[in-house]
Amino acid sequence: MASNPLTGTKVFLMLVAFFGVVIGVNVTMMKLAIATLPGTDVDSPYAAGLTYDREISAAHDQAARNWQVNAHIERRAYGGAMIQLEPRDAAGRPMTGLKFAGRLERPTDKRADLSVELSEAGIGLYRGNAAAVAPGQWDLVIEAEARGQRVFLSRNRVILN
Repeated sequence: MASNPLTGTKVFLMLVAFFGVVIGVNVTMMKLAIATLPGTDVDSPYAAGLTYDREISAAHDQAARNWQVNAHIERRAYGGAMIQLEPRDAAGRPMTGLKFAGRLERPTDKRADLSVELSEAGIGLYRGNAAAVAPGQWDLVIEAEARGQRVFLSRNRVILN
């Protein structure tokens, strides 16, 4: 049986094939990684650092108000979700006249975030609906404004099945 001798041309072709496969896999993985990258948490870490002191001050002001905001989220049969808020002041009285905004944020993918418009449905009762909410973990973010200033912020992890 005659064997084919290993020549310089064969070695060169094997090296080109090997590195071609490695480079091809790397390029494919890089394209997939870039296509599925959800982005950064903040657009500018420098600007986020500058607002840090304001956020701490706002958190202290919120704690001093001693408000209690009960949030309830309910999954609907059509795949949406209904959010209901019941804000109470320090004395336990229902609060009216606030402008509430809600967001359902996906912890793993900011592209899936959903805004929920909350409107006053009664005395101290705010409701809103989100359409087509995928099952899984979400962060329910609630913000309240009074006279153009944020007076309440809450972030809670919820699981929707």
